[in-house]
Amino acid sequence: MKKINRLNLKSKKILLRVDFNVPLEGGKILDDYRIKVEIPVIKKLIKKKAKIILISHLGRPKGEFKEEFSLRPVKKVLEKYLRKKIIGPIELEKVKEEINKMKEGEVLLLENIRFYKGEIEGDENFAKNLASLGEVFINDAFSVCHRNQASVTKITKYLPSFAGPNLVSEVKTLSKILKKPKRPLVVIIGGKKVEDKAKVVENFTKYADWVLVGNLVANEIKEGRIKVKNIEKVIFPLEDKDALDIDPKTIEIFKEKIKNAKTLFWAGPLGKIEDEKYQKGTLEIAKEIGRLKRKLFSVVGGGDTIEFLNKFSLLKKFDFVSTGGGAMLEFLAGKRMPGLEALKYDGN
Repeated sequence: MKKINRLNLKSKKILLRVDFNVPLEGGKILDDYRIKVEIPVIKKLIKKKAKIILISHLGRPKGEFKEEFSLRPVKKVLEKYLRKKIIGPIELEKVKEEINKMKEGEVLLLENIRFYKGEIEGDENFAKNLASLGEVFINDAFSVCHRNQASVTKITKYLPSFAGPNLVSEVKTLSKILKKPKRPLVVIIGGKKVEDKAKVVENFTKYADWVLVGNLVANEIKEGRIKVKNIEKVIFPLEDKDALDIDPKTIEIFKEKIKNAKTLFWAGPLGKIEDEKYQKGTLEIAKEIGRLKRKLFSVVGGGDTIEFLNKFSLLKKFDFVSTGGGAMLEFLAGKRMPGLEALKYDGN
């Protein structure tokens, strides 16, 4: 993949694909981590005197304008962190004139790209029109690289295209876990979207030393819906299968495995964390990982887990935080990633 390090971007119109798909409630952002991680990249482009046009989605508006999915709340947070005014969010039909007026170092936010069916369907003409707004395309949103959508894959046919720093870090770190982890490698898989995690569990039982699973994942394995070759590597919760958190004995067993780890990967909470009385397992395990920070390399991912850890100021205890979500799981399951292939990623 080509990187942006030595590019001369002065006065260039840069289309920067980001992921500002943040959790919202009543028009307020509940967790702004995905915006925060992009700030250094935007600042770097401002320093290079580029004209930055941000492309992002928010939620699933299904190809039509819906007020609740507008990027207006994102604009406010961006301005706070960048300490400067930004233009937008502007809908595609009205944006060309604004882009033509942009000065070096200015930032413009396009309105939610998923307001357009052409984006979701990966329409070539839509991608071509989108590309006409800029001179260089940078994809810094690893989290959408499993989608074959216009602003992810098709746009690369019409512009010089590069991988952004966050995308490069994601690929490098997740590859390290897959290919050259320091051992023992301990993997924790929890959460609700069990069907998304099935292939990851299967894959990790081939080469991780231990796979610690939450109750929902454990049930899928026991009932045969997740196929596991090396079942002896899987540590199941001891509690009843319908429990909404892992029990105290399981917490201690999980901690023992974590204490011996040199590399750790975690995706998905270990209980129904939206309810305070079922947070203990996830919290205890997070604190244990934080306590061992100097002894192991730890990676965490998944929206619910990140939001929860951020709430308790535990996110900084991890060496790397993947914003990938579904893309992270597909990468770790060994699936093909159209967004990476579009950037000429060959697996190395």
